[in-house]
Amino acid sequence: MTTDSFFATAVAGLIVLFFGSLLLMGGYRFFLILLPILGFFFGFGLGAQSVQALFGQGFLSTLTSWLVGFGLALIFALLSYVFYVMAVALVGAALGYAVVVGALLAIGLDYGFIVWVAGLIAAIIVGAAAVLLNIQKWVVIAATALLGAGTIVGTLLFMFGGLPSAQIAQNPVRAAMQGSWLWTLLFIVLAVIGAVAQYESTRQMEVDAYNRLAEWGGGQPLPSGQEAVAS
Repeated sequence: MTTDSFFATAVAGLIVLFFGSLLLMGGYRFFLILLPILGFFFGFGLGAQSVQALFGQGFLSTLTSWLVGFGLALIFALLSYVFYVMAVALVGAALGYAVVVGALLAIGLDYGFIVWVAGLIAAIIVGAAAVLLNIQKWVVIAATALLGAGTIVGTLLFMFGGLPSAQIAQNPVRAAMQGSWLWTLLFIVLAVIGAVAQYESTRQMEVDAYNRLAEWGGGQPLPSGQEAVAS
């Protein structure tokens, strides 16, 4: 590895570690800022993995997978920015998908149609439960703590363990769980620390629901579960 490539890798790794740390320790507090970013990355990964599962192609190995990934990423990012309910549902969906797919791959299954469908089912269940059961805050805390821990451990595995960057982008939770038991233990410890820290620092905090589409039309933002009415 040349000096330039090492420097570029180190800088990129530090940026991703910073983002993972922000997710881990401040996912709920910075929820509104992180929403479009989380929506973008979840959409990109899901789109590319859908092409992989449906057509048997490698992850991001074709132009189609890149186009579908970017297309779904932009849609998810926009929906997350405009609608609070969609943002929470997508965060819950990302949690369900990442955990189920990561667990199935960690026990030795290859990524394919069955794993993809299992991940989608988990995504729909967790995403719907986050909204319908009014447990948005807890789902956001759990999702950001787990995804943050997975991002941190996956990045460390890339920088020091030789793990391919594509594997981290595909599923950071899987990357963390497929390492040695020490890496897996670090992932669990970080996730627990992050969840506890977020809970303690946001006990008196509730993110306000929003519907920016209604606000742009002249309506007033109302608490979650109510519709904004144009004035």
